[in-house]
This record gives sequence, structure tokens and C-alpha cells, in this order.
Amino acid sequence: MSSLDTDAWRDALLTTREHKDEYFARDPNSPVPADQRETFDGLSYFEPDESYRFVVELDEYETKETITVDTTTEGERDYLVWGSFAFEMEGNEVTLDAYRSNPDERRLWVPFRDETSGEETYGAGRYLDLEDPDDREGEAWVLDFNAAYNPFCAYSERYECPLVPMENWLDVPIRAGEKTYRPS
Repeated sequence: MSSLDTDAWRDALLTTREHKDEYFARDPNSPVPADQRETFDGLSYFEPDESYRFVVELDEYETKETITVDTTTEGERDYLVWGSFAFEMEGNEVTLDAYRSNPDERRLWVPFRDETSGEETYGAGRYLDLEDPDDREGEAWVLDFNAAYNPFCAYSERYECPLVPMENWLDVPIRAGEKTYRPS
């Protein structure tokens, strides 16, 4: 688990989830439709599990290829394929590409689908946002799937969300982070 204190990590994760639930329930900018907010009692999450937290070096690509990603509303968005993360999960070697909208951005976007997609989790996949330096340990990045979240289009069709590129479709289940949203 690296040098992070497990209790502090768990407390921080649960606090973040609590704040998100409050935002979704009360904020006028919540992606939860207004008519569902009154009965909204929080998102469903997998229990925190430190085995889904990885400290991994980014294999940054020398040449950043631009790819066009389809969206949930039949639109398109361009991203730079910034690099890839390789790590072992449940005895399997897993590789995920990381993207940026532009070269000056400090955030990495890591979308993924896994074997829980469409069953336990949102069918179109989930996202991780990695902020530099918040999600760094030295030169490595912290991939914490406990922070995996559903894009806003999982809550309302009024949002346009980029779909997960096929390179990030995984053959393993990731039972961490947000589960499928089901209105109360």
C-alpha cells in the first residue's frame, strides 16, 4: 500500500464520498435530476479496499498521439494519449492509457471499463482523474480505483460524456469505487 496510513486513507476516502453525496443531494448543479434529489440518499459504493490502490510509474510516450473519442451523445472529443500505466491486478498484467485534453494540462484522465461494467457498475465505464501533485508519490502516480467515479451521463441524459477507448477495456473486475446509480 506504500507509505500511506491505512486508517487515514480510509477516513479521507469516506469523507470525500460523504461530500459528494451532499453535493449530489443539495447543489443546484448536481447531475442528479431535480425531481430525484428529494429522495436521493447517496450513491452506492464498493467498500474501501486498499488492494485496489496502486503506486505506479507512468510510461510517458515520447510522441503524444491524438485520438478522437466518441461521446454518449454521438459527439466527439480529441485527447492526447499521454502515456500508460502497467501493473498487476489479481495475477493479471493490466495496462491503462492515460489522456490529456491539451499538453499544458496537469491532470491525467484514466477512463476504464472492466468486467463489472453493465452489471455492478455503469455500463459505459468509469473514470479516474489524477491531479499533479495531489495524486503523486515521488515520481510515481497513485491509481486508486476506490476513487473511480461514474461520469455525469450516468445520472442524466442531459450530459455528454466521452466513451472509454477500447484500449482501456479490461478483462478483470474492479470492485472498487462507485457502483451503478439507481434512483430511489
